[in-house]
Amino acid sequence: MSRRARVIRTPEHIDVELRPAGPGSRFLAFLVDASFALAVALFLQRLLDPFVPEGLGLAVWLTLQFVIGWGYHIYFETRRAGRSPGKQLLGLRVVDGRGFQLGVEQSFVRNTLRVLDAAPVFYGLGGLVALFDAAGRRLGDLAADTLVVRETFDQQALARTLGGGDATSLRVPRVVRQARRRIGLEEREFLTALCLRADALEPRARFDLFESVAADYRQRLQLEEDRLSGEKLVRGVASILFWDRRHADRRQRA
Repeated sequence: MSRRARVIRTPEHIDVELRPAGPGSRFLAFLVDASFALAVALFLQRLLDPFVPEGLGLAVWLTLQFVIGWGYHIYFETRRAGRSPGKQLLGLRVVDGRGFQLGVEQSFVRNTLRVLDAAPVFYGLGGLVALFDAAGRRLGDLAADTLVVRETFDQQALARTLGGGDATSLRVPRVVRQARRRIGLEEREFLTALCLRADALEPRARFDLFESVAADYRQRLQLEEDRLSGEKLVRGVASILFWDRRHADRRQRA
């Protein structure tokens, strides 16, 4: 079954396209993540072995496997923008049905149902359900309203689109710290989408939208910069956040 892209329209009338990941890339990402989680569990088991009473070794091992395997996914889905090491390697991420980052409750539901998805063996039920779902979702995805998507944009092209070269006055430590602290993932995604789709807007609508968004960020980030147009300011802020995210991803891979 072909996978249909899901188009989300934001309140600002910006269309964001979510392209579901295929079963092959999801399977490979799962193998990478399972290997990471298993390695962590084995390491902890060796550390705990001397303190485990005789006869309880198997029970402790199975508990470790479950807790780490379950917590591993929840951590990366809620704290790393849906990118586990396996998903990041394959260019995937998990998002909620509107394209936003998962909340703890959604991730809890999604990963608790892995037990059903894994039945009877090796994700047989989950794979069967995903095969007949247009978005390739397993039971956990359906229950939590989540979606594994492909990240297809070119990072360098995106950097050029965001620009920010005329907004070097924003690249000061105080503004960068304020942006990191006060602008969440959903807003970063919105700013990126707005910059990417600016050329498709009518000139007057484009001007009004950027000025409105810029006015909000001037206040929230305490910006006294008034020489920049609304669009240049928004692109400057988006560029700061984009490079901040790239550096964070590089540090995570290092």
